Amino acid sequence: MNVSCLAVFLCCSNSVHGFSSFLLPPRYNIQKPKIYRQLPYNCKFSDSRLLKRTRFSCRSGISKIFSTKESSSTNNKKDFDEKDYETTDESTSKFDNNEHSYEPVFQIPGSKQLHHIATRIQMDVSHVAEGLTFEAGTPITETHKPSTHRSLVSTSPQWKRLKEHRDKVIRKIHLRELLQDQRRSDEMYVDYDGVYLDYSRQQVTEETMELLTGLAKRQNLRGKIDAMMRGERINFTENRAVLHTALRAKKDDIGKVFADGDDVVKEVHEVLDQVKYFTEGVRSGRIRGYTGKHLRNIISVGIGGSYLGPEFLHEVLKTEPEGVNSSLGYSLRFLSNVDPVDVERTCSELDPEETLVVIVSKTFLTAETMLNARTMRQWLWDFMGNDPEVVRKHMMACSSITSTDLVVNFGINTDDYFFRFWDWVGGRYSLCSSVGAVPISLMYGYDIFQKFLDGANSIDKHFVSAPFEKNIPVIMGFLGVWNMSFMNYCARTTLPYAEALLKLPAHIQQLDMESNGKHVTRDGLEIDYPVGEIDFGEPGTNGQHSFFQLLHMGQAVPCDFIGFVTSQHDLCIDGEKLSSHDELMANFFAQPDALANGKPGDVVRSEGVLEDLVIHRTFEGNRPSLSLLLPKLTAYATGQLLAIYEHRTAVQGFIWDINSFDQWGVELGKQLAGEVKENLFEGRMNPDEAVEASNPSTTRLLNYYINNSRDINCDLAGHSGLTSLTRNAPNNSKRVTDSMNSRPIPSRNDLTGKNGKL
Repeated sequence: MNVSCLAVFLCCSNSVHGFSSFLLPPRYNIQKPKIYRQLPYNCKFSDSRLLKRTRFSCRSGISKIFSTKESSSTNNKKDFDEKDYETTDESTSKFDNNEHSYEPVFQIPGSKQLHHIATRIQMDVSHVAEGLTFEAGTPITETHKPSTHRSLVSTSPQWKRLKEHRDKVIRKIHLRELLQDQRRSDEMYVDYDGVYLDYSRQQVTEETMELLTGLAKRQNLRGKIDAMMRGERINFTENRAVLHTALRAKKDDIGKVFADGDDVVKEVHEVLDQVKYFTEGVRSGRIRGYTGKHLRNIISVGIGGSYLGPEFLHEVLKTEPEGVNSSLGYSLRFLSNVDPVDVERTCSELDPEETLVVIVSKTFLTAETMLNARTMRQWLWDFMGNDPEVVRKHMMACSSITSTDLVVNFGINTDDYFFRFWDWVGGRYSLCSSVGAVPISLMYGYDIFQKFLDGANSIDKHFVSAPFEKNIPVIMGFLGVWNMSFMNYCARTTLPYAEALLKLPAHIQQLDMESNGKHVTRDGLEIDYPVGEIDFGEPGTNGQHSFFQLLHMGQAVPCDFIGFVTSQHDLCIDGEKLSSHDELMANFFAQPDALANGKPGDVVRSEGVLEDLVIHRTFEGNRPSLSLLLPKLTAYATGQLLAIYEHRTAVQGFIWDINSFDQWGVELGKQLAGEVKENLFEGRMNPDEAVEASNPSTTRLLNYYINNSRDINCDLAGHSGLTSLTRNAPNNSKRVTDSMNSRPIPSRNDLTGKNGKL
């Protein structure tokens, strides 16, 4: 048995020469022959590098630790046999709790014990090596090297126990019975800061949750969460930290989180202060457009996470009372699709002289976004001329600091109109950065965006501090793993019983499917267990009349029901016994019970249904769901929901042992699209010649398209690529904008109606 898999032990005295220059971060200092609980993910082992400090090797199953000339004054090697260490239940149990200090708890063991301990502490390091080198004066770099020795989580005892539990217990009991268990019901809910989670309608028992907790500990979930929060480079394929939580950290946290030596919370608040100053300047009229008009219209140009998150928040705030009043006189539109029809819809009836365009792209290279950005620039030039000041006063950028040169070359004023974010922010996790802060603050004011950040920060604190059994995102992550990998439910639906959350399912769809749609583990092993649900959803009763037929009688799909105690705007109609919100919430409470309990055939018969029709009206039930209930859909509550689902996604990825923070799957299509564009260009320039694509099918399709669209040629003289509708829209709307300029922006909106019933 080769035990080089553990491979991180030092044997040295306090007098070791040069050890003081062995500058590991404080949390990784390795001293006398001890084993430390946690180590950085995927420390790189390489036989191509000289071992300047310490070398580890194993021969014949016996661990041998060598100290090199540079690092030891006593160049003696020492063997450790199995008799040097005996594992006890007391010692190994220290690895099963949720604590995460770095207190040493083991002496150097022998070979069998090394293998046992490696299983217990689940060190996330590469395992095949002849040596491990740390550069003096630099932190450990986390890189990835697949291992032939690391096994899949599905081979672990914890995983196998869960499968046995599923077959022997869960498959043999119906949710109808589980819901009658009062003690179980009293255990399966969590209440934190107004967020009430009830998961008693999941196909789990208390034993299931205990077994899932054991699996999470086996996968070092707590250690992985802490590593993410500390800023370690857990996104190893891109060598980046994952610090979206720092985007909503308080100023009190300045000096606590670092990435590449930078105080990230300090930098975040510098940008937030810049956003506040700029957006208040626009809203107050201090910052105006090229012709001196008040900038009332905001177009946010982005795609994916640069669009879905901000639009989801915008839809919430449109009807949130504070948002309604603060946004009067302003409009916010999103341009994401490269389809020119999206440009038409976005620009329709807007006056370019009153429009501020926000370009959102981390790299400032995203093909769809940059084409739309150039389109918006042309639109502004067409109406105000191509003076560079037009772009400098009407276009702004949210991008990575490494993209500054590209932003400058585009013509944007980087001194005042450029808002940075960082490589450690993934697009689908970027809503709390300038990506969301700029357009939302322009539309609604910065204060309401800060409340959104505060809500997300509340859940962040809960996520890192609450024990697993009372941790809302962790519990939801456990249930996601259970339903996908053990119960084999391949889809999941998000059902917000609030029309203002109509864009939340789309945001979660990207968040989950782009994060966990993977096929290999972090060590490059092919996964043999189901991961990555298909996520979809629809608000409230609309979904009931769309796909609930499938949920009740077709394939089983776990459901997340999201409801609110108080509506943003309730209605009480004359003659109705209940308010409109009560009517909505009656469905919120009824649907989970209907899915869980179903309607047995004998009940259907008792209603006098013909025997031939009984089977068609029988509901099997036993379909899992959970319910999230919050006080009211505010900016704060929206921040809480965002953080809950972000952390649920991370928990599932950590347990599945995949990287939830890269998205290489979107690259291949982009690459092929570039090749197809070359084919299209050739077809346009040489209309008499057929194009040749990569395969006969694509060749046939392309030539059909080209031959039936000969009138489209962007090189034709006088063809701007913009249709007459867009060109004429401002003329049609000029009377409206002139009247708006003649009156001040209203300070509040009266929602009460003539008789005060709304």
